[in-house]
Amino acid sequence: MKFKLPLLLISLIGAILVLATTSSAGCFSVIVGREASADGYVIVAHNEDDGPPQVVHHRKVERRTFAPGDSLTLVGGARIEQPVETWAYLWSQMPGMKFSDSFLNEWGVCVTSDNCPSREDRPDLSGGGISYDLRHLVAQRARTAREGVILAGQLVERFGYDASGRTYIICDPYEGWLFCAVHGTHWLAQRVPDDHVAMLSNTYSVRRVNLQDKENVLASRDIVKYAQKRGWYDTQRDGEFDFARAYANPDIAADSANFCRQWSGLRHVTEPLPLTPDLPFSVKPRQKLDAALVAGILRDHYEWAELYRSWEGADPHTAGVHPICNNTTQTSFIAQLRADRPAGLGLVWWICQGPPCASPFLPVYYGAGFPPGWDLGGGPPLAEEYEAQVERFSPADPREAFWSFSRLNQEARRRFGARDDTWRRTLASVEENIRALQGPVEQTAGRLHETDPEAAAGLLRQWTTGLYLTALDTLSRELGAGMVSKSYQE
Repeated sequence: MKFKLPLLLISLIGAILVLATTSSAGCFSVIVGREASADGYVIVAHNEDDGPPQVVHHRKVERRTFAPGDSLTLVGGARIEQPVETWAYLWSQMPGMKFSDSFLNEWGVCVTSDNCPSREDRPDLSGGGISYDLRHLVAQRARTAREGVILAGQLVERFGYDASGRTYIICDPYEGWLFCAVHGTHWLAQRVPDDHVAMLSNTYSVRRVNLQDKENVLASRDIVKYAQKRGWYDTQRDGEFDFARAYANPDIAADSANFCRQWSGLRHVTEPLPLTPDLPFSVKPRQKLDAALVAGILRDHYEWAELYRSWEGADPHTAGVHPICNNTTQTSFIAQLRADRPAGLGLVWWICQGPPCASPFLPVYYGAGFPPGWDLGGGPPLAEEYEAQVERFSPADPREAFWSFSRLNQEARRRFGARDDTWRRTLASVEENIRALQGPVEQTAGRLHETDPEAAAGLLRQWTTGLYLTALDTLSRELGAGMVSKSYQE
């Protein structure tokens, strides 16, 4: 269904297009509460936006054990004691980037983040602070999302957060949390209501909260008093405490690149909301969401609105207000955190390599790990290497997943343009075929798991590797190209 916008709203959007900035544009997240999910468990999804040159590695890290007295040196220089054991996890890594990695651990704790600059200009840091390591430690040490939030809070208070501000999305099958870190030692986290959906761009979305409700809100002890001390919050002037109003960088909070994305994303799950920076933290959706519906949100370019049609054929990635799906999206994921079956079967990380409008979401089961070719190894690419890999069109090489999908994306845009439906139909066909087989394959793997868990993992590994190869072949054929077949081995 397409909604027509009132003339006044169209005029307002036009003004926004003139004033739009991109200073904070990048990354978008969706958190679906378990009662709002078709699975009955939390779903979390994320577009990771970073300008090129980039590369994304996907790998599985096994459990590690440590001797008494072992410690970890943080990026900032401080040292922290190691536990007896750290958990295994799936890792989406962007080498050279401090804030772009995502994780899904063996307990179903998923961690990702969005840049959310704060107004703090007097940070209290100890030992160089903590930044890059925060999400790693949550993935390695937390068995639940709540444990992860508490751990993150302890780390921020102990070392101080060494960046302007950020919201970490920390979820498990039962709870989804938004953990807001402020430059220095202050933080606040809110749980997404079970029957709600929350969406986040690049400014704090946590608004008015009950700090006494420890089931749903956790925070550093002086979160209100400190805001009062700095003049960011006054009871008489402002009324009820609003975290985002008090702590967010005001210019970033008012940036249309942020609130327009949240506004458009929420439209997928509820009736259109007023176009304003003051959007709700979460909403109750009109229907339960599954992975396919969430994928549609991550692919949003404002197609449903008059705004999109007003661009008259221009590339929606660059025509006006920064969209949810854009040409800096390096990878995207949807995590199904299902706890009604063994973790190896129930935790599914749907991975898209590149902008989701140009690549398919392919399932990765925790128990099976990633197909060969998804971990390229090495550090960040030089600009010349990136251009040589992406700009030249050559047969897809399954040994190089990220580069192969990147080349296919670029060639499809050259051939069809950003608005042509040919490529979209091909992607839809790939994903529909996967969804049609998902249930039967999972049932077979579930029965096999009862007697032979390793064989069940092997079945899923063979299936997902086959899906990967089939997707590359299908997309290559659509572009009239072949696929390198030599030396691809398990």
